Amino acid sequence: MGEFAVVSAKGVKRWQAGHPWIFRSDVSGRPGGDAGAVRVRDNRNKDLGWALWSPRSEISLRLIERNPDQAIDVGWWHTKIKNSVERRTGLEIDCNAFRLIHGEGDALPSLVCDRYDRWLVVQLMSAGLESFRGEIVESLKQVTGTEGILARNDAALRSREGLARETVLFYGDVPKEVEIVEHGVKYLAAPWTGQKTGAFLDQRENRRLVGSVARGKALDCFSYHGSFALHLAKNAERVTAIDSSARALDRAGQNARLNSLDNIDYVEADAFDWLTEREKSGDRFDTIVLDPPAFAKTRAALASGIRGYKDVNMRAMKLLARGGYLFTASCSFHLTRQLFMEMLESAAADSGRRIALRGFRGQPLDHPEILTIPETGYIKGALLEAMD
Repeated sequence: MGEFAVVSAKGVKRWQAGHPWIFRSDVSGRPGGDAGAVRVRDNRNKDLGWALWSPRSEISLRLIERNPDQAIDVGWWHTKIKNSVERRTGLEIDCNAFRLIHGEGDALPSLVCDRYDRWLVVQLMSAGLESFRGEIVESLKQVTGTEGILARNDAALRSREGLARETVLFYGDVPKEVEIVEHGVKYLAAPWTGQKTGAFLDQRENRRLVGSVARGKALDCFSYHGSFALHLAKNAERVTAIDSSARALDRAGQNARLNSLDNIDYVEADAFDWLTEREKSGDRFDTIVLDPPAFAKTRAALASGIRGYKDVNMRAMKLLARGGYLFTASCSFHLTRQLFMEMLESAAADSGRRIALRGFRGQPLDHPEILTIPETGYIKGALLEAMD
């Protein structure tokens, strides 16, 4: 694409500060062509580099290359993808599923690629990126030697880019289920139908942490397919896995059988109600995990989301045995670290317990959080201990 996009001084400042996005309101000169890669200039006609251009999106430009003389061709994509994959070297020793490309976190805006053993699942989340589908697929094939590439292009964000929402096979074949090995624990991922690209890979290292401190009577709330429960069960005497979905708990039981674990009990229930009932009955747990879905998916939902997070954390704190551990997490981007910690402080105060912070957790190496791009970070986690 030979045309230029011209950005405002505000847009230039945003790029200079390390954020790759330029919004529609900061594009003072729109290129006339279709979505793809465009060269970008400021209002003084200075070349700024190349960006992915999405004509229908509020995020109109995503910076990908600062050298205006660099061709954005298959060689460029091969180099960038190879660099991203090589940053994960060593992860395969203990795990066969992890993220290879984390979008803006790996300087490849709107591109996600997860490895599930010998297969890849990708998401192309912008119109500009979609125009390079062929180059991306070819580069992934060459760099990884994968047996198949599945596109989980079913996210709502695609609609805002004017793109179809679909799940489609790009290359080879990808099975409906893949057996994952994660720090000695096995579970089944579902690339075609599971959450995200097939599993929650972003909590991998936090699951390992929880397994290392687990003991006694353990509880996994919002268990889904039991990923945390499996790690808990390695060291805890008994684990209760709570989820509102019977179907999810069936898969959790299947995963337990993969690991020859018979010390997990499955309860279909609303976690809030179940925790309240356990408190009234005087139950106590030595290890608790709270990994709920995002309660604040939008900024408008933040206030009610914080109330939900505080409520469930306060109830869990009340159920901790003396010296017991609570690992609690949030995947809500709009709930910042500061707000997350303020929520926990408020929950601890209302619980009447003396709660100590034993560690703050974020995302694993394969989900890099760039300080100047807050959208690359969303996982917040804390390991807490009941001191009384």
